[in-house]
Amino acid sequence: MAGHSKWSTIKRRKGAADDQRGKLFSKIGRELQIAVRTGGPDPFTNSLLRDAIAKAKSYNMPNDSISRSIDKAAGDASGDSLEEIFYEGYGPGGVAIMVRSLTDNRHRTAGDVRHIFSKFAGNLGTDGCVSFQFERKGILVLERDDDMNEDEIFMNALEAGAEDVLLDDNDIIEITTTVEQYTSVRDELSKIYEFVEQGIGYVPLTWVSITGEEDISNMEKLVEWLEDNDDVQDIYHNWEQED
Repeated sequence: MAGHSKWSTIKRRKGAADDQRGKLFSKIGRELQIAVRTGGPDPFTNSLLRDAIAKAKSYNMPNDSISRSIDKAAGDASGDSLEEIFYEGYGPGGVAIMVRSLTDNRHRTAGDVRHIFSKFAGNLGTDGCVSFQFERKGILVLERDDDMNEDEIFMNALEAGAEDVLLDDNDIIEITTTVEQYTSVRDELSKIYEFVEQGIGYVPLTWVSITGEEDISNMEKLVEWLEDNDDVQDIYHNWEQED
């Protein structure tokens, strides 16, 4: 498969300037807070929190910042009321896009997301308009280095119960699982590997290629602007991006 576009920004994020890292840490802080409010402050009993902590550490978020986010959520149940909302629509060239947000103001976020879609030749749709083109999966992402043996990773993943392993042109390795097997696969492979992304997400059933330069430019900007929005946590799409 051509470059697995969902993960093509990992290296850029990890090398981001200080102001961008601050924005990223703020988003991870929201994930930590909502995880605590969902399942409690103990990562040993809260799988969602374990994922959020692992993600924070993979982006070198300071330990004291992680602890503050957890303590704040645990000690202030009446704090910022974050709501998880998904937005669905189409980008240039018919690319299907799902946007996951955590927001304390759904009207603001909806307006921002709609504006970004419209600005870059997209169209924000109604609930369910594109979600049927995706499958909910467990996702574990590794950044390949020279010490990794791809065949060994493949075998370890399958033996742990994973469904598939993909290597893209950016040296990103994606391991997918069923939702039901995700926790056991993650816990087993975490004994061997450190993941740069992990969690339950959405994997496209089919992929769409874009050939026109204007469409490609608009799609790139649409994703970049969505990523830059404070309320947007994850973007899933089926653009088969050529590297």
